[in-house]
Amino acid sequence: MIGKFFHTPKSRRFNITTRYYDPDKEKMENREERIKAELGLNEKKDWDPKRRANIRGQFRQSMGSGSKTAEDARKKSNTRLIFLVLILTLAVYLILKF
Repeated sequence: MIGKFFHTPKSRRFNITTRYYDPDKEKMENREERIKAELGLNEKKDWDPKRRANIRGQFRQSMGSGSKTAEDARKKSNTRLIFLVLILTLAVYLILKF
């Protein structure tokens, strides 16, 4: 325990992977893109910011009051609470009566 009290942690090491530039690979990719564009086979898909908001809205909607599982869980929780209150009320009544 005392040994850990004076312990100073070692510094964290920084490791970065080096990147290599390959001009041949870049030329090949540019050539492939040009050929696909000429043939009409472009498969680039742009990011749509509306889609992200739509997904977020769908998740909230599915987890709201319309969800069967959320509604079932709420009912079970309420039933458990009522049962617990009844038991505690009965216990307090019995303690005060006797």
